[in-house]
Amino acid sequence: MMKTFGAQKRVSRALLTGFLGLLIVGIFSALTGCGEKQNSSKVATPDKAKSELSNAPSSAMHAKTVHPEVTDKTRETYQRYCTQCHGNEGKGDGVNAKFLTVPPRNHTKADYLESRTDQQLFDAIKLGGLVVGRAPCMPAWGHTLDEKMIRSLVGFIRELCQCESAD
Repeated sequence: MMKTFGAQKRVSRALLTGFLGLLIVGIFSALTGCGEKQNSSKVATPDKAKSELSNAPSSAMHAKTVHPEVTDKTRETYQRYCTQCHGNEGKGDGVNAKFLTVPPRNHTKADYLESRTDQQLFDAIKLGGLVVGRAPCMPAWGHTLDEKMIRSLVGFIRELCQCESAD
């Protein structure tokens, strides 16, 4: 009789552990924004965002962007919104990185980032990766961050890679 009770206890513990594991995966999926459903009121659809890109004046698309000063607030914003995927030092090694299908960009590698304009980086942050033909798990931050902060984040990324814009 005692052996049966011990076996039941192990089975119950295994079921509880499995349930908790599924719960953690579900929460992680919801937080990363890579799930099937997205809140359409807050996330720009690719078609809507692409029309925003195509309606932008051509001079804005190719003009060299002047960044607002990179401040402590910029660094705090990067730590709050970006480090989970891009890592504390921007190396693409954040805590969520190993769970993503497409690895997050390493913001310290100049070889890729210097081939991109400031406007392209701005658009990726504001509109999300899917809209600009990059990683679909990169969320659109345009409803969370204002344009001045996004431009300052572009400047911070330029500091991390120690590189200039392609424009």
